Amino acid sequence: MLAKWMFCTTTMPIIPKPLTDSQIARAKPSDKDYKLSDGAGLHLRVRFGGTKDWIFRYKEPHSPKRRDISFGIYPDVTLAEARRRREEARSLLIKAIDPKSHKEQVKRTSAEENANTFALVTREWLKVKSSKITAKYCDQIEASLTNHVFPVIGKRPIKELTPTEIINLLRPIEAKGSRETVKRLCQRINEIMDYAVNTGLILINPLAKINTAFLSPETKNLPTIRPELLPKLMQDLQMASIKIVTRCLIEWQLHTMVRPSEAATAKWADIDFDNNVWIIPAENMKKKNNGDHIVPLTPQSISLLEFIRPISGHREFIFPADRYPKTHTNSQTANMALKRMGYHKELVAHGLRSLASTTLNEHAFDPDVIEACLAHVDSNSVRRAYNRTDYLERRRKVMDWWSQHIENAATGNVSLSNSKVNLKLIS
Repeated sequence: MLAKWMFCTTTMPIIPKPLTDSQIARAKPSDKDYKLSDGAGLHLRVRFGGTKDWIFRYKEPHSPKRRDISFGIYPDVTLAEARRRREEARSLLIKAIDPKSHKEQVKRTSAEENANTFALVTREWLKVKSSKITAKYCDQIEASLTNHVFPVIGKRPIKELTPTEIINLLRPIEAKGSRETVKRLCQRINEIMDYAVNTGLILINPLAKINTAFLSPETKNLPTIRPELLPKLMQDLQMASIKIVTRCLIEWQLHTMVRPSEAATAKWADIDFDNNVWIIPAENMKKKNNGDHIVPLTPQSISLLEFIRPISGHREFIFPADRYPKTHTNSQTANMALKRMGYHKELVAHGLRSLASTTLNEHAFDPDVIEACLAHVDSNSVRRAYNRTDYLERRRKVMDWWSQHIENAATGNVSLSNSKVNLKLIS
């Protein structure tokens, strides 16, 4: 019995006594590395050079192999901290998770998250956004973010952004009275954050409601004139001291109902004289993802083209720039001309579209056809999905009426859209 008792005592596991801070402090380097055990796999390794670091030894899940993981250098990592990290590692092992592999994965994830700065994610978002909008509008979006947002949060990881931080960023802009700028920035920042969610960079968008912290911008309609003032506009246009190309541009925009930028960038190659249509490429449209926009050309519109052909027919653009005729005129040219004509704050080039819309609605034309003439997109996504027709032939009738209405308004004045007008008469 005594022999049996002695055998049992010699095979019992030796449980190391936990380390103390004083014991660790007294540990001196030797001619080779050695370890002091704190128990449960945690060791303090004393290197022969004098460095002391924490090592946790464990058995890999689903494997008999043993691995070591470093917990850091003593005294930067205290005894208490090393024990805390040991318990975290042991809790992972209970779940069959390798602590070392988990640590490396957390490190990689953290590096990726820190690399995903707001500026970087914005540029990735813009690559997608640019396929749906014009290059000019894309540049405007990038410029607004570069000027107002990037200097403050451009280098910040997108996962760390908070509503308070963004609101404080935008407050000075609101204080200057630029409410519309704040509104647009809120929209763009949220689109970027939604992109980050959809691409798996963050789980939720914490900035979704930041717009509610700001006053709404005052709605300001672009200046336009009442339909009954169209004859006066045609008279003023006749008497105005403006270049002939500019006058032709204004009449062209008036007859075709297009946006100023679309009129200014019109190309001869996009005019189909056989079918009397102007095909504006999708990339030149405000909503370029809606495809090309076909504008029916009325007899008056064709007359305008025939009138300006001797000036620009040999060039790429219908309305060439005055100083650099190989390129197109500026989209603000018509605006500046209207301002010089005395229409400052009364009418802008874009307001010609409103003038057409108001007139056509007052004469009870189909609102859907009018909207199609203006290349407006139905805000109702369901209705838009089921209503794919562009009303081409019905639009042709509406635009024929509109062009004739303009010509009637110019009675007694000289309109360039009148087929009887020629360059000699105007000059």
